[in-house]
Amino acid sequence: MRNESDVLAGRRIAVTSDVVVQRWRRNLTPISILTIAVTSHTKSFPRLPLSSALLRRRSATSGHSKMRILARILTAVLLLLFVLTAPATAEIKSLKIRSDNRPMILFEKFGFTHTGFVNVAISSVSVTSDLSPADPSRLGFFLLSEESMIQVLIELQQSPNSCVVDSQFIKLLFTFRDLSLPPESSFNKSYPVTLPNEYSLFFANCNPQSFVTMDVRTELYNTDDGAKDYLSAGLTQLPSLYFIFSIIYLCFLGFWISLCYKNQRSVHRIHLLMGGLVVMKALNLICAAEDKHYVKVTGTPHGWDVLFYIFQFIRVVLLFTVIVLIGTGWSFLKPFLQEKEKKVLMIVIPLQVLANVASIVIGETGPFIKDWVTWNQVFLLVDIICCCAIIFPIVWSIRSLRETSKTDGKAARNLAKLTLFRQFYIVVIGYLYFTRIVVFALKTIAAYKYQWVSSAAEEIASLAFYLVMFYMFRPVEKNEYFVLDDEDEEAAEMALRDEEFEL
Repeated sequence: MRNESDVLAGRRIAVTSDVVVQRWRRNLTPISILTIAVTSHTKSFPRLPLSSALLRRRSATSGHSKMRILARILTAVLLLLFVLTAPATAEIKSLKIRSDNRPMILFEKFGFTHTGFVNVAISSVSVTSDLSPADPSRLGFFLLSEESMIQVLIELQQSPNSCVVDSQFIKLLFTFRDLSLPPESSFNKSYPVTLPNEYSLFFANCNPQSFVTMDVRTELYNTDDGAKDYLSAGLTQLPSLYFIFSIIYLCFLGFWISLCYKNQRSVHRIHLLMGGLVVMKALNLICAAEDKHYVKVTGTPHGWDVLFYIFQFIRVVLLFTVIVLIGTGWSFLKPFLQEKEKKVLMIVIPLQVLANVASIVIGETGPFIKDWVTWNQVFLLVDIICCCAIIFPIVWSIRSLRETSKTDGKAARNLAKLTLFRQFYIVVIGYLYFTRIVVFALKTIAAYKYQWVSSAAEEIASLAFYLVMFYMFRPVEKNEYFVLDDEDEEAAEMALRDEEFEL
């Protein structure tokens, strides 16, 4: 139910290959390379790999040969990037492939223990070709580890005309030669995985200009305790992790309600929204825990994924709204929003709706759909825009307070407010940086057995952010930020003349 990876296509083989190779040499991130490659998506790329006869007809010049080699290398590089960046999930999936001519399709990525199993069932299989009849031995399913992907890349570079199903570095499950005779044209078998590692389940089509139609059902699981565990070896701890954090947030909610009750005179509307945010966060984690639990035990979420996405949508929209409203000082510094602040909300909220739609598409489908990468890019772009947008109100408040301090004669009070908003600015930046950059790095570099660590780090960072934000803007009658002695006025005026509050 979570993000996976897919094979990308390029506008022209030579142009796309040059761009990606150049970016690779500059050590750009996988996201950068994928973004460059996808911007020029057409039908040219899926024609690889080509048959030997067709290659001979098209190899009149050495330039064409080099072009093909670069394209094959590009295919392997992109597959490697997908495998390295995709999270491992393994619900029981049933999907339909219709007239697809992609050379490789990634279905699943899963961390196996020494008692792992793969079950692949396909039916209603048909293959049509614009050229000669397709060779069934050049279409099949296989498992590939990250380490072997490097070897496949080298192999393709040395033998660009070879087919990946013939590689010695893959674990071939079956080819279309094993299918039952028409009209059934089906196959169903389970395969044990005795070597613990993280593997990706691929389908390869090495017949040029051949289009595959089939119904596919996949099951990947481990049986360490005698029962099937459909969560990857590095994610099996997630149900307990999410449940523990949901309990923490429920306790946090109880403390917040108690604090608001004790300081009723200082409670503003923003504090009620903050309480609602904690409620949504707790419900979101409860649904995530139940979702992962049922996937782990049965392979399907039993409807908990629907509730998870509903509460996630409300929680994310409410989080960005609360950050924007706090940044503007709404309800505790001023009773209304300015036009430019309203425009920020009018931008952030619809974008978050789009981001959550993209998140649902990414989580509930996978790289086996052709537009999956596009939805990933939409989500990434929208998230970046929203993260940038919520910073502006905080900056505006800091500048407004600095300008006001020059005329209203309340230097100490304005200095306290400036200090508060400057600290909040730093906290928001730190939270966004950690959850977007550091967590992604942990997902990329962590061993497959420790993939849960990135989720734990993200939840710890989120909890720390909530605690700091709620503490800074808690409802108290005598907030040290807003109530200062008159003797501090002179020192405050000198501080305000300093440029340390300029961003």
